[in-house]
Amino acid sequence: MQPLSQRAQEMGLPMTIEMAQKARELSATGKHVISLSLGEPDFDTPDFIKASANEAMIQNFTHYMPVPGFVDVRQAIADKFKRDNGLDYSAEQIVISTGAKQSLLNIFLALVDPGEEVIIPAPYWVSYMDQAKYCGAEVKILSTTMETGFKITPDQLENAITDKSKIFIFSSPNNPCGAIYTEDELADIAAIIAKYPNLYIISDEIYELLNYGEVAHTSMASFPAVYNQTITVNGLSKGFAMTGWRVGYIGAPAWIAKACTKLQSNFTSGTNSIAQRACKTALEADPTKVQYMVDTFAQRRDKMVAWMKEVHGFELNSPPGAFYVFPRVVELLGKKFGEKVMETSIDLSMYLLEEGLVSTVPGDAFGLPGYIRFSYAAAEMDLKEAVQRVKAAVANLED
Repeated sequence: MQPLSQRAQEMGLPMTIEMAQKARELSATGKHVISLSLGEPDFDTPDFIKASANEAMIQNFTHYMPVPGFVDVRQAIADKFKRDNGLDYSAEQIVISTGAKQSLLNIFLALVDPGEEVIIPAPYWVSYMDQAKYCGAEVKILSTTMETGFKITPDQLENAITDKSKIFIFSSPNNPCGAIYTEDELADIAAIIAKYPNLYIISDEIYELLNYGEVAHTSMASFPAVYNQTITVNGLSKGFAMTGWRVGYIGAPAWIAKACTKLQSNFTSGTNSIAQRACKTALEADPTKVQYMVDTFAQRRDKMVAWMKEVHGFELNSPPGAFYVFPRVVELLGKKFGEKVMETSIDLSMYLLEEGLVSTVPGDAFGLPGYIRFSYAAAEMDLKEAVQRVKAAVANLED
């Protein structure tokens, strides 16, 4: 028996990473797998951002940095919050971390004690659940459907809140389904949470820039009644194609930012100095410099939705944000390929990988079985080929 801690044994490998690993293993055997499982832009980081990183090295930004980040970079983030979101944060309320995933864990560790409740609408990003449980939280899942636009109702939220509720966490635009809460919908949620001063909101806005204009982006912290209860999480990976740079950040009440800084000082200390300088350049740039990515994703979305609707047994809507489609596949569950029965969306996702050579992520990973996530952060020719493979694989299923 290996002497692993209980927390290490209980924490799972995110299924997004697991499916990507299986795809790489299959590719290593010589098969041409089209991977639509990871949430990573297929664009390279823009040259003007890379140039600023080169300049930072020349200027010798190669030493230890303040734990929460360089002051001028934190001020650039505060300026971004004011300019784009109408949020008033000082540099002292900003903490820069090694990716938004670390930002989220810092918050959970800072706020949640064992036995307290974390409320999570499903579908949710894969790491919310494990991070909350790592901190000893009791997790409450609020399920949604395609018919509700994958969004919770105010009554659902209010009925879930107890005197043990500590955090409500959600993403908008949402990963895995691309849903975006309207200003009115967020106002309704804010009005409920404002009644519970010991309940805090983590507003994950990492996909903010990947918005196709159908629903305006609204930050939860823009509602004065919950400003002091809200931690806004964002980063550079999605909107600026900077996944490998690992830069995430929060805007939060000063006492929460201070606690996150203390925790981070004992784990990773400050985020990579060169990446921080590049972050400042990205945030201060004219947003039109990366609009070509958004425009391309919007075109791909329209094509993917149209192609996916031709797949027997797939039901889907057109997501207003992010870069995923999230079809419902319940009509295919129970069907067979040879002796293998598609009992769950996990089975179907594995079948599409092994027989169709298309890597996806089952909805079970996001707390919503019966759906499958397809990323369209890939070349159009690969997307078209992937859908044809999926269509053929589904056609081979029998009752």
